[in-house]
Amino acid sequence: MWQVIGHTWAVDLLQRSLASQRLAHAYLITGPDHIGKTHLALEFAAALNCNGEEVPCHHCTPCRKTVQGTHPDVQVIEPEGARLKIDQIRRLQYDLALSPHEGRRRVCVISQFERATTEAANALLKTLEEPPRHVVLILTASDASLLLPTIVSRCQILPLRSVPTPIIEAALRERIAEEARVQLIAALAGGRVGWALQAIQEPALLEQRQDNARQMLQVLCHGRARRIQQAEMLATHEDVQGMLQTWQLCWRDVILLQHHCEELLANTDLYEELAQIATSSSPEQASTAWQSTRTMLDQLEKNVNARLALEVMFLSWPRVEVGVTDSV
Repeated sequence: MWQVIGHTWAVDLLQRSLASQRLAHAYLITGPDHIGKTHLALEFAAALNCNGEEVPCHHCTPCRKTVQGTHPDVQVIEPEGARLKIDQIRRLQYDLALSPHEGRRRVCVISQFERATTEAANALLKTLEEPPRHVVLILTASDASLLLPTIVSRCQILPLRSVPTPIIEAALRERIAEEARVQLIAALAGGRVGWALQAIQEPALLEQRQDNARQMLQVLCHGRARRIQQAEMLATHEDVQGMLQTWQLCWRDVILLQHHCEELLANTDLYEELAQIATSSSPEQASTAWQSTRTMLDQLEKNVNARLALEVMFLSWPRVEVGVTDSV
């Protein structure tokens, strides 16, 4: 049985392909970070070599080895550092040319393929054009538009979407008993089931979000000179992207509060602070702040100067007196 939360349509499609033995030689699973792309890919990899009656059974030796990362015919390749490099693809091509050791097929999951160098992408294209019969490639990427069109055209695309909050809540209730925590994590996940499950196992994720929110509230209370100082300090933050994502979600909640949509809030534990921002700023100011945060996230992908970009963003935010408490 597939151990996948949500994404029912994708599971059904892969099940039909397995049942009919009409498999593509390459698949591309797309979607936001922590949406469940790699997990779905590994479930499919297990199903491709499963010996059980209902695949993937998660009980047979091939399934267990795939989950444990020890199956000799299943490889997972991730970027080395910031990029997926051509040497990694060349090593993969050598392995794929060999017959399977134990399973029916050789399966390779290549994660975050949008981070492949041009040389690596072109090298893989040669394999996609003439794939060995016993090979199934599963690529993951945040968006198909970030890949070479020639790569995309040779893959069956599975674009994953956000998992509905009630489905995530139901999955969380099977793992934790505290209802308030279930609702908070599900709301913050924003449809990213992988993030929700990670937040259960790593409480530091929620603690970091509160720290990030505290930084945003402090910026709003200060004038121009202090904001420039904070930009310089926060530019070296260990997870600038995560910090910005927290801020973008906070501004989203502010906009929702200004339009009386409290039931849609994600940061429910920050209600009082966000309500202060909502009543002390205009909808236009909140919308501008949300857009500037989104722009900053896009700029990070282009390796802009983080300090200068933060300065510009902070100076576009309204000045609001917000009570910053130890619980925020």
